[in-house]
Amino acid sequence: MIPGILLQIVQGTQTLADTAAQVLNTLPQQTQPAEIKLSIWNLALKGGPVMIPIALLSVLAIYIFVERFFVINKASKEDNNFMNNIRDFMHNGRLDSALSLCRNNTTPIARMIEKGLQRLGRPLPDINAAIENVGSLEVAKLEKNLSTLATCAGAAPMLGFLGTVTGMVRAFYDMSMAGNNIDIQLLSSGIYEAMVTTVAGLIVGIAAYFCYNILVAKVQKIVFTLEARATEFMDLLHEPAK
Repeated sequence: MIPGILLQIVQGTQTLADTAAQVLNTLPQQTQPAEIKLSIWNLALKGGPVMIPIALLSVLAIYIFVERFFVINKASKEDNNFMNNIRDFMHNGRLDSALSLCRNNTTPIARMIEKGLQRLGRPLPDINAAIENVGSLEVAKLEKNLSTLATCAGAAPMLGFLGTVTGMVRAFYDMSMAGNNIDIQLLSSGIYEAMVTTVAGLIVGIAAYFCYNILVAKVQKIVFTLEARATEFMDLLHEPAK
């Protein structure tokens, strides 16, 4: 009796399993959603017209940093024996050789010392003033366009914030025009513009800020070197000739 009942239960379970399998086979197969890949270029295009000035600021900042970096690096190079040679020439009375050495050296230090040599015979305050004037001019040349780089560092985040505001205004405008038929696809363009411009502005601003401080630190190092060499030259004028 009991074995017969168990056999019927097993057969019934098998029948239900077969039926469920047939039903599942008849159902439409759900396909996995295709993965959407968004390139950096397409993402930038979604930022709207505000991305144009941000892109221009990034190009300008890169150009200024690269150009100034090589110019400042070249100006920071110093011959360790330069001042020793100047001292030897002056002690031996060979001022022409000292001037020739300065003219053959294209560093700011050499141009500064050359001006001091040209002023020999005048009062020491006049020589010191001439050296300081040349040093100030050399520093001004090295700092060329650094203010523009600082402007890029400050303006880029502000433009990004402007894009955020215009993007949200656009999103709310689209929402008001849609009425009760609000669709997330309708709002996505304005939200994209708001977020993309913010990210782009911050990236350009932060990078330009770091680049600006790197260049300022290098210029400041050259300023200290110029001051040290100017002091060394003035002390040299007080040394007795051999």
